[in-house]
Amino acid sequence: MTSTTDALSVLRGMYAAEAGYFAAGGPGKATFAPLAPFFSPDVVLHQADGLPYGGIWRGHEDMERFFLAMSGTWEVFDMVEQSFLSETSPLVVLTHVHARARATGRELDFPILQTITVEDGRITEVRPFYWDTAAIAAACTNYHSADDRLPRS
Repeated sequence: MTSTTDALSVLRGMYAAEAGYFAAGGPGKATFAPLAPFFSPDVVLHQADGLPYGGIWRGHEDMERFFLAMSGTWEVFDMVEQSFLSETSPLVVLTHVHARARATGRELDFPILQTITVEDGRITEVRPFYWDTAAIAAACTNYHSADDRLPRS
């Protein structure tokens, strides 16, 4: 089991490494190596199926592919503000995101609530909960909304 201080340190370290990874060019350009130590080799990331990068991602190779899929979806994905709502594992983090979809140029502001499990100093599981996956999917496609399947002109 990881102590409270250790769990928060792991998470803060991962966020710092993630920022460095994207500053160095991100997926396809930067190496995943600085992020790898923060994730257990058998880490599991659960993304909502309705998202363009939905599904279950397992292990370091899948995490690297996930970051590539995210980068392909979003031109901008800024974590504007984060609040740590729990300081024990599983950690609970509320993040306000400002994003711009690469395919459409549409911008969104939305919250993500994540539970992040840390064991033995590494992240073993991440479960993000998006406020409105349909709005996110619609912003990333050429549709007005999730209910409107007619392409924009």
